[in-house]
Amino acid sequence: MQRVRKQIHFFSESGLKDGEGVTIAALDSGVADHPDLERKVLGFKDFISGGKAAYDDNGHGTHVCGILCGSGKLSEGKYRGMAPGARLVIGKVLDKDGDGSAEIMLSGLDWILEVRERYRIRVLNISVGIGDLRERKKEQALREKIEQVWDSGILVVCAAGNKGPGNGTVSAVGGSPRVVTVGCHDGDYRPGYAGLCAAYSGRGDRNGRVCKPDIVAPGTDIMSCNGDYLRLNGRAGSAYIPKSGTSMATPIVSGAAALAFWQYRWMTNEMCRQKLLFTAADLGLPWNQQGWGMVDVRKLLS
Repeated sequence: MQRVRKQIHFFSESGLKDGEGVTIAALDSGVADHPDLERKVLGFKDFISGGKAAYDDNGHGTHVCGILCGSGKLSEGKYRGMAPGARLVIGKVLDKDGDGSAEIMLSGLDWILEVRERYRIRVLNISVGIGDLRERKKEQALREKIEQVWDSGILVVCAAGNKGPGNGTVSAVGGSPRVVTVGCHDGDYRPGYAGLCAAYSGRGDRNGRVCKPDIVAPGTDIMSCNGDYLRLNGRAGSAYIPKSGTSMATPIVSGAAALAFWQYRWMTNEMCRQKLLFTAADLGLPWNQQGWGMVDVRKLLS
């Protein structure tokens, strides 16, 4: 995360840029009990097995939550998230294998609409690369529900997916004009390395009606909270784990948006979307690969 901060120009000398009072929702595999996420979860609902207490039997969601707002407690701040003052509302829509369904995702989106005012949700993070559903009715239903969430005033930030680099490989729901679709690019990190996320980040349709992705962020070797930490009895070195993909790039943008909502309390989701895009750093790449460019927090908050 220290490397990511340099790449996206996120410098907080005053220590005040933390997103306090902003609520971020995430539909993912859940969230584990991790010291970096202590007292951050305001609400949790399990759409897989109906459990009451928050948990994560896959680890993906915990990693995403750490990027969003982890305190960095166990790393003395080194691996703190983007908006460590923000709070979380988590819907578990993925099982232990990271699998889910359109029906479960729709239920999760309905729940977000139901509780949005109670928890004052400003951002919804969807780090779930929903691919080609092969059933257009389900895909359309998901898009319509996500757009309904957007119309309720929530900024929806969605992963572009990892099916690239072919043309038109953005996630099925990432093609909506009423979401901020996040692709993956690592800037100057590890030049020449074949495994960088830009090699597989979903790309938009060059001839499509909507230009996607909207923006990119780093996504390779992102160090964040390990959902197995407590199960491993807090063994030294097990608190954090690296993961890669557009799933990791997406909470970087969601966290940046939370900082914007914290700084500009009057901002609407559409205003935030425009400011994210118009302040992004152009990487000089094709539009269907980079969108407006790399998220730039310094410009976003200035």
